[in-house]
Amino acid sequence: MSDPTAASRAPGRVLDGAGAESRQVRDAVRDFVETVTFATADEIVAMPREVLAEDVTALPPWARRLACRLACLQRPGDPELLRQAAADLLCFGPDRDEQAEELTRRAEELEQQRCAGERRGPPPGGDRGGGPR
Repeated sequence: MSDPTAASRAPGRVLDGAGAESRQVRDAVRDFVETVTFATADEIVAMPREVLAEDVTALPPWARRLACRLACLQRPGDPELLRQAAADLLCFGPDRDEQAEELTRRAEELEQQRCAGERRGPPPGGDRGGGPR
């Protein structure tokens, strides 16, 4: 499998050195989309951290949004990931504020459900410890 971090660096580099309509740009964007589409959520989450640590402008907003969306689709029950995606959306102006608010709301609901489940304890007839006999 290809490395999403390496693929995410190419569009920014190519855009810096070529016109937006160049074949290099189309190829770099296609490779990024193809790679991130089949990456795991963990690979997708790690990718912007590495790339943006090197150059905060290296990953275009559309690529960040796509990566966050794909990671959230893979792990819809991960409140930390949903909050991270919401924070990223808020970085680029008010266009996606509604989506960011929805992600934050979903993260809060998931955490409330988890807390309520922990207070109730294990389901009846569930494992009560002790292991196999």
